[in-house]
Amino acid sequence: MFARIGQLARHLSRPLPHYAHPSAALATRPSISGTIMSSAAAATEDRGTRMIHTAGCIIIGDEVLGGKTVDTNSAHFAKYCFLLGMQLKRVEVIGDDEAEIGEATRRMSENYDFVVTRQVALLQSRSELPLSSPSDAQDRLGGTRDHGKTLSGHMLTKAYSGGIGPTHDDITYESIAKAFRLPLKLHDETVKRMKALSKPHPSQKNFSWDVPSPALDAKMRMARLPIDESRDIESQVLFVDESLWVPISVVNGNVHILPGIPRLFTQLLDGLKPLLVPRLESPEGEGVYRILFSTPMAESEVAGYLTMLAAEVESKGVKVGSYPRWGRKRNSVTLVGKDKEYMESLVPRIEKGVDGIRVEREEDADQSEDEEEGS
Repeated sequence: MFARIGQLARHLSRPLPHYAHPSAALATRPSISGTIMSSAAAATEDRGTRMIHTAGCIIIGDEVLGGKTVDTNSAHFAKYCFLLGMQLKRVEVIGDDEAEIGEATRRMSENYDFVVTRQVALLQSRSELPLSSPSDAQDRLGGTRDHGKTLSGHMLTKAYSGGIGPTHDDITYESIAKAFRLPLKLHDETVKRMKALSKPHPSQKNFSWDVPSPALDAKMRMARLPIDESRDIESQVLFVDESLWVPISVVNGNVHILPGIPRLFTQLLDGLKPLLVPRLESPEGEGVYRILFSTPMAESEVAGYLTMLAAEVESKGVKVGSYPRWGRKRNSVTLVGKDKEYMESLVPRIEKGVDGIRVEREEDADQSEDEEEGS
């Protein structure tokens, strides 16, 4: 027995073979880690270059959830996607919460080809707003030199919660960076453009770009972007409008962080379009078509016909819609799809089926209706 114990002790005291030694396991970890990182980088690159079919939108702001601000950006983005032929699959509104921003962004990045996050700017009338607010908007994002003009026909308050501005509650960059385990890096080109295109607020009479101050720190905060140092930086920071210093920050290949001020949001999306068109199903950027019909018949009267029509056209990727118009004598029927020639061939039959006419706008048929009532 003691002999066996001694034999076992001698066996255990022998040096481990190289493949079984802890140091060997450690030595293999960098290569495994490198493989994982390479795979992740490849997946990110793929998300940033593959064809775009689906889109998602995240609206960030406590003001929206609290009823203080009406979001207009998502409506614009829906039209933008429609015209380019992207299928907008989801719009989410979330509060200024780091965990929720991170979860929503990761999920949408995984599920959809093109994701936009927007922060909502609070809009008020001119009479309610301090005269300094246009400078505040420019201080944050703009390149306009005309302080006498409004943005998007509205004036802007300083409230910009959950955005990409200089205050403590502007947490989008930080939250998304943390969600994808990226550092926030001061982006030199953004700083350069900020200096060239923005002016200090009138209250900052002693402000200097060369003298450290809380105001300077706050401005630099807007130039700290989520950066994946393993990838080309130019693909992560897009300057699509030379009149604006603010970039579109691109994270994980397909998450695009834009400001929430409607005019700037629209301007940057328009500037982004040439980069998206080559990745769309239609190389010309042609989108989905909509044909509109006006009918005097009640929805219940045409429901059976429309149900039959919807089943017939489904295989062609065409959708049929029916929309009551309260307070008017006429309702609307729509065809939506990408096969324009096929849809056009259906027009005479649908006009007959709903006893209606094709119109460009819902209001077009109302004019003749009003004239008949007045005659």
